[in-house]
Amino acid sequence: MMNGDFRSERRPKTSKQTFLTQSRATKKRSANAKMKTRRSLEDRPPWVQPSVRGAMPTPDMTVTHINQTHDRVRARDMAAMFNEGQTSTDWLKNHSIEHFNLTLKDLLSKGQIIRPKNNNNKRLDGPPRELQFEASVVNEFEYKLYESIEMYHNRIRWLLKGSKKTFGMIKGNKVALVIDSSDSNCGFGRISHFRESLMELIDEQLHNREMLYLMSFGTDLDTLWHTPRYTNIRILDEARYWVNSLSGTGGCNLLAALKKVLKVKDIDSIVLVMGSCPDQNAEALVEYIEQAAVGRQVPLHCVTFDCNNHLTNLTLRKLADISGGRYHVYASGSEEQIYTGTDITMLLREIRIAQDVINKIQEMRQGMMGDALVSILNEISLEVQKLPQSRFLPRPPNHTGPLVLEEAAFLPKTSEDWLQQNGLKGKRLSLYQVLAPNAFNQIEEFIPIIRKSVRSQTHEKAMTQFEWHDGTIKNVHVDPALLFDYQKQLGATVKLYERRVDWLSKDSRRLFGTLTEKRIVILIDLSLSNANYLVHIQHSLRLLLQQQMLNKEAFNIIGFSSTARSWRPFMQEPTEQNLQMAWKWALGLECGGSRNFLAALRLALENEEDRKRNMTVDGIYLFTSGIPDQLPEVICSFMEEATIAQPTRLHSILFNVDDYDSNGAIPGRYANITQTAECLRTLAHVTRGRFHWFRETGIIESDDIKGILSEMDKAVNYSQKCAMLVDSVKKRSPKYQAELMNGSSDDQPKMLPMRPSSAKRKALPAPKHTELSLARLQITENKDKEDGKPLPRSRPSSAKKEPSKMDSNRIASEKDRKSKRPSSAHKSKPSKQVFYTEFKNEVGTVYKQYPDILSKKKSVRKAINHPVIPDREELKTTKEWLKLYGLSKLRLDLSKLVSGPECTHAKRHIGTLNKSVTAKYCTIFPSVNIKGTVRHLQMQAHELQDYEKQIELVLRRYLRRLQWLLGASRRTFGAVVEKKVIVLVDTSGSMVSHMEELKRELVALIWDQFQRENISFNIVRFSGDIEPWRNGLVEPTEINCHDAVRWVSTFAPAGNTCTLEALVHAFKDKDVQSIYLLTDGKPDSSTARVLREVAQVNTIRGVKIHTISFNCEDETANIFLRQLAAMCRSRYHRCYAGMDGDLMAHKLLDEGFKDIDHPILPTFDSDDLKQLVDEIEQARHFLSQSRSFRQLFGTTTKPHEKNKSSRHMPPNHIKPSMTAAAT
Repeated sequence: MMNGDFRSERRPKTSKQTFLTQSRATKKRSANAKMKTRRSLEDRPPWVQPSVRGAMPTPDMTVTHINQTHDRVRARDMAAMFNEGQTSTDWLKNHSIEHFNLTLKDLLSKGQIIRPKNNNNKRLDGPPRELQFEASVVNEFEYKLYESIEMYHNRIRWLLKGSKKTFGMIKGNKVALVIDSSDSNCGFGRISHFRESLMELIDEQLHNREMLYLMSFGTDLDTLWHTPRYTNIRILDEARYWVNSLSGTGGCNLLAALKKVLKVKDIDSIVLVMGSCPDQNAEALVEYIEQAAVGRQVPLHCVTFDCNNHLTNLTLRKLADISGGRYHVYASGSEEQIYTGTDITMLLREIRIAQDVINKIQEMRQGMMGDALVSILNEISLEVQKLPQSRFLPRPPNHTGPLVLEEAAFLPKTSEDWLQQNGLKGKRLSLYQVLAPNAFNQIEEFIPIIRKSVRSQTHEKAMTQFEWHDGTIKNVHVDPALLFDYQKQLGATVKLYERRVDWLSKDSRRLFGTLTEKRIVILIDLSLSNANYLVHIQHSLRLLLQQQMLNKEAFNIIGFSSTARSWRPFMQEPTEQNLQMAWKWALGLECGGSRNFLAALRLALENEEDRKRNMTVDGIYLFTSGIPDQLPEVICSFMEEATIAQPTRLHSILFNVDDYDSNGAIPGRYANITQTAECLRTLAHVTRGRFHWFRETGIIESDDIKGILSEMDKAVNYSQKCAMLVDSVKKRSPKYQAELMNGSSDDQPKMLPMRPSSAKRKALPAPKHTELSLARLQITENKDKEDGKPLPRSRPSSAKKEPSKMDSNRIASEKDRKSKRPSSAHKSKPSKQVFYTEFKNEVGTVYKQYPDILSKKKSVRKAINHPVIPDREELKTTKEWLKLYGLSKLRLDLSKLVSGPECTHAKRHIGTLNKSVTAKYCTIFPSVNIKGTVRHLQMQAHELQDYEKQIELVLRRYLRRLQWLLGASRRTFGAVVEKKVIVLVDTSGSMVSHMEELKRELVALIWDQFQRENISFNIVRFSGDIEPWRNGLVEPTEINCHDAVRWVSTFAPAGNTCTLEALVHAFKDKDVQSIYLLTDGKPDSSTARVLREVAQVNTIRGVKIHTISFNCEDETANIFLRQLAAMCRSRYHRCYAGMDGDLMAHKLLDEGFKDIDHPILPTFDSDDLKQLVDEIEQARHFLSQSRSFRQLFGTTTKPHEKNKSSRHMPPNHIKPSMTAAAT
């Protein structure tokens, strides 16, 4: 909402408060205004509660001033009005420079007129010749101008999308579309593109009109309908069919078409699409439109469709101007002609007006504007203005710090070389290599008896015909087992390729690809077009130097713009010292000029110093964002000639940036991004190099990744052919034919072994005792044995499996007797589950539930909890937050989840065998060490996998909390959780080197925490004396916050550190809940005295004293601050490695938790950060433990493998501790 709207809403309220008596007319106007306001409020859409799920913490540069927020909301609302279907004329009525009060006249009205003074400091008589402006007013005015220019650019981009780029914005609800169908427009291969464009116009702009009327004209006229038709689905289908049937119909009788369409009633807009020169001259057409337009306002929207005749363009422009319509140009071969249309021309005119005002502001900063003197108060110094533009670009953390070098563990290869060893053919996994031993050529011979050639039929019936890679047909014997094993190998190979692609898409390889040569030269594009991306280029070069340079023999860096300059005259060895010096040289690079590729290549290849040392360049890596100044043919010819005697490869890397600003730097040669990519791709392939194309969002094209993806597609194709071969064998089986007759066959190919056709279904036999029944009998005997009751001797297990009739009756009587036995609660038995083992027909049992101990029903196996932690950050200390969302509270403590019974091997009496035996199948159950005790692992593999998924979700939430604690003012002051606080700020002489940083952090604290969270506050400055900002706590209103920021900006370091006096002064405020003490050293008085005095004063009140160590390296002072915070049960904060922690947290969130031990989070001294990092490390430890536990399921020895493994087991081998109750 504009400022004028605010004033219009406030006016009735103000008038009502000012005058006590009002006339009837005034009251009536006031009532009407209130009614309009009420109606506008009722017409507003209903409020929708916004979702904050997945919200990230706000960055440090978030706008906190309320006026700036209103300006940004207004700009966003203006940007949302692009798609209202308005023409530029209508749109600019509410969005022009004049409407926003941003003209030069409006700027001058904000200045203050000052009369000139003489040497005696007296004002002279005469007309004033000097203007004076406030710096904030000028900066805000200039910011709004740049914002308006960006808005106009966004609208131009919107007008150049879809059908609006071809036909412009169509206005009107009842539209007549008149199309040129002459031979010139519909011939020469233009008709297909013309039809596609018209179909796009119907689908995007004409489908929502009220009425449509379509007509084409050549020598004769052709109308789809006699009168306009109301738009519906059937009408749109008829229009699409009519467009698809368009063809050339002779000449271009435009006059007849205009006469016809102007006689049609019920239309309010005519769209005329021309692609050729009309048969009539321009004067006749203009004269007819002038006469026909009298008394009828039907605007002509004239569109020139890919027409190179300038007379046609002039004619259509005149027709549009006379009829009050608009003119639009579309030219596929010339992008500049599109900007001559009516809508875009008006926007460009507004951009020029805004740019002129900006130029005047630049003149004002120089002190003159015309003949008048101009002075701007509180302006930045001239020294700051002399700094290059790149100094004001945002930089990543530790951008100017020394390199952190990483040595590669292996020598990287290009994907082409890597696939020679790991490709499908290199691993002999080509389908034709696998099928070759079982593939036979078709035999065809001439038989003299019958006098004709006969082909063998036995192989065709017994084998499958398969097309070979050379196009021939061969008979193949299909072995499903072989193909199944082959598909498993294909799956493993595809996973290897996926890991390779993932490796190529990370770190510096995402930016430069892999550096495979030993002696390399890096060419960096420093043209003026890259001025806004210089920090990105430097950061990319930093990653390259850190990760891929230590294993090379020699390297050099060349930066080029209009001229080329190298880091060293010849290639240097990549030692640590040389790499650090190269990085310092890269930090001093500045952008300017164009892209002189040829000069950079000559400097790299024609280096006499390198030739003297017999060092040839193996690889050149060209990092650029645009096309060279020279023609591509010239560059390619030079590279071919220069690399004849040396195996040098040129690898081109294209950094995709946004198109340049028309008011900014214009390169020497311009090409769109597709043409640039094609040029650099050709340049790389000429020298057998590689092409790499990326942007900030990811890789667009890479020769290395393309080769891997091609091999993956080949593997998928081979897998599909395997399934088809197995399916062909399956269809020949008698069972499949029978199922096909019954209509129950499955057409989907499967790699499963089929049952033999001899296996027929038999009638089910009568029920009899199975092995599981015997197992139940044994359990019953064990229970009776434990109760001390004698059991009749059972038959040995070696006897016949089926029990006799007497045994059956005995078992039935036993069950009847036990069912009648009363149950006792105090003699509860553990429940068991019976299962078959892998060895013959033996069975075993496992405990499922144990007796109730101490009246607490506690299950051995615990379910995995699925916790939900709110995404919105709560204003709590980490200690309080972890009480709600810690691992123990969320029931994700792995030690408690896997703590089952102890792994024991006690002997037990078995009634069936009549002897005591130990557990026989303990190796089935994995055992783990839990806090020094060997226990059975009670969780299965899928449960551990579910646990890992939940712990990863909790870890991500913890890391986002860590990022929030390290963001904005919380990085320095921690989280302010109380609602009434006093901040004690140390401004002693030792703070001189950190005073500017302290001021910035205090300003961020005021706006980011106090004002946003509605925290009442006061600030007290102390050094040799004490100076409070206010006498007591104040509310965080906008006025108070502004005043606090102004007061903080006056801080000057001087004097001693009277910490005790500042604390005593803060305790005088009866309403204070907590005190935040920020200092960089020990107090003037003894630390013991400060602790003693604070303890006496604070014993009853219990005010929290949170201490903040600000750039303090004195460990004694840090110990004092830690003791003071602990004594008051408060928090100690010292953000020593805040930026590194934020970077490591971001890296963990980005890369995941595949490597548990890397990256390592830094050690924090802050209580909040330390507790949270400890919980994160505990969660990572649990995740590592869970993965190791899950691997036990794949390495546990099965009973049937026991004998095989024992043969190869050394005599001193000790088995892992496993246990189970087995029979």
